[in-house]
Parts: sequence; C-alpha cells; structure tokens
Amino acid sequence: MPTNRQILLDNRPQGEATVSNFKLVSVQTPDLQDGQVLVRHHYLSLDPYMRGRMNESKSYAAPQPLGEVMIGGTVGEVVESRHPKFQPGDRVVGMGGWQEYSVVNGNEPGALRKVDTTHVPLSYYLGAVGMPGVTAWYGLVKIIAPKAGETVVVSAATGAVGSALAALAKARGCRVVGIAGGAEKCAYAVNELGFDACIDYKQHTTLAAMSKAVKEACPNGVDGLFENVGGLVMDAVMLRMNAFSRIAVCGMIAGYDGAPLAMANPALILVNRMKIQGFIVSEHPEVWGEALNELGTLVAQGKLHPRETVAQGLEAAPEAFLGLLKGKNFGKQLVKLI
Repeated sequence: MPTNRQILLDNRPQGEATVSNFKLVSVQTPDLQDGQVLVRHHYLSLDPYMRGRMNESKSYAAPQPLGEVMIGGTVGEVVESRHPKFQPGDRVVGMGGWQEYSVVNGNEPGALRKVDTTHVPLSYYLGAVGMPGVTAWYGLVKIIAPKAGETVVVSAATGAVGSALAALAKARGCRVVGIAGGAEKCAYAVNELGFDACIDYKQHTTLAAMSKAVKEACPNGVDGLFENVGGLVMDAVMLRMNAFSRIAVCGMIAGYDGAPLAMANPALILVNRMKIQGFIVSEHPEVWGEALNELGTLVAQGKLHPRETVAQGLEAAPEAFLGLLKGKNFGKQLVKLI
C-alpha cells in the first residue's frame, strides 16, 4: 500500500488563521478490509466553511479535531477495491480530506459517489457540479424562490457558489447583480458569468458608498440576497431591499476570524417584512439529485462557465486556503494532487 502524505490541524487559530496551524505528515496507508475502497485523490477542494471548523466554538458542525486530517471534499480515482460497487479506474467524489489517498467504507451512504466525466471535467464536481453548486441551487430555489423579473444579489459573486448562482438565476429570468473584489473579477462576472452588473466592494469602502452603488445597480430594489460575506456588504444591500424580500444566509466570511458581526439596521427586517434564513446544504440530501442534474446541464450547454484557481501539490494547500479567505482566488479554489 502507498505512503500517504496528509495535512493535519495541529493547533487552533488565535484570531487570523496562519500556516503554522497546519502540519504535514507522511503515513503508511493501511491494508484494505472487506467493503473498503482506496482512492487516489486528483483534486482537493478548499472552501470557506473550513475556517469555521478550525475554531472550537459552537457551530452547526463539530470542530475539526486536532491532530487529524483537515476536512475537505475530494475527487479522484479508485486504485484498489474490496467492494463490489467500485472498481479500479472509477472516478469518484467524496470527503477524503487534505491528503493524497483515502480509505473509504463503500457501504457508508453518501461517502463515495461515482461520477461521469464524459461532459463534465472531474474537477467541476468539487465546484459548479458539486457542493458549491448545490449550495447555490438550494439558497436560490428553496429560500429566495425568485420570480422572473426580480432582482437577485449575491456577494462573493465570482467564487464557486456565486458563479453557479448567476447561471441558475438567469435561467429563471432574474436580473442578477454580483458583489466582488476588484475590476478584473467584476469584468469576469459580467462578461463571462452573465451577471447584469457587478459592484466592486474595494471601490466602495463605507456603508453610504456601498449602498449608493447597490442603488445604481438595482434601480428596482433588491428582491433576493444570497449572502456569503456579511458585515458592511450585507448592511448596504439590506438598505435597498424591497418589501417581502428574502435573504439566504450561506456564509459570513467577514466574521470567520472570530470578531462579532453587528447588523447596522435590524429594524429593516420588520419594516420590509423580510425572510432571512440560514442553511447548511448537507442537511438537504433530498435536493442534490435535482440540483446536480440542472447544474450539469448548464455546464454541458455552455451556460455555466466556472473558473478555477489551482494550487499545485498538497504542501500548497495551507497557503492557498489562507489566500481564499482573503479573496485572492479567482473562481473555485482547488489543489491539484496528481
């Protein structure tokens, strides 16, 4: 069995996460037992939720244990199998974590899923046609539930979730406005992802300036907000939201370093009779089939053009992850392992 390099969470961050929170080790892969599958990971997914797991504070999921492989989605190839449903050469997606190989119990529901790479590249199953894409689908379809002609805003617009949301919302006849950092990202959002407009938050650093920019981009107000950031960005959009508007709260990356995020104008929730709902996509397995089918179709039809930022080698994962938290990535952040 092969030697397996792994990245462990060595210690918890004190404020901002650093490379020193992680530790690279090498271990021997154990022999397979009946029902187990050995997967060689090709790509590792890096996602903002991982930062919250590094903390010990109460959250929707248990903290990442110290001294164990960092959690994370993976795609790869079966190299050995003692399970009848999986054969060497099968392309699979799972939660193998920050390591080069994983031993998976093939009988555990949802632990490993075979995927077809005929029309969808393998890496897309960690982004547009994976958890981020389904996240966008659930927040849009089940919480915002937009009608044709309504305006939907999404923060972190050019990331894996925002990219998918744009295609899904345009397919429903919405005006879609993104919020992203930098002129290059905003140009990509409009020219390639199909956003009707994109606001560069780096050019609007106060609540008044951001609110004015949202008003200009959304002349008919905002009916739905898919929130990934929180803080000033969310406050500015809330000032422009219509009566009976809906907010799907997916992430609060502005507060992932532990600082509390105040809400500037909570009275707007009452004034505009807003619906605000947080959600965790893993709690809704019943929608994954429908969502993945629509997302895969959009990719195959050329209506969803996801972009990827790819770091090379397992040892690059910590720096790439910290860059993701600061918005340095362009599109889905991946680590290529092979």
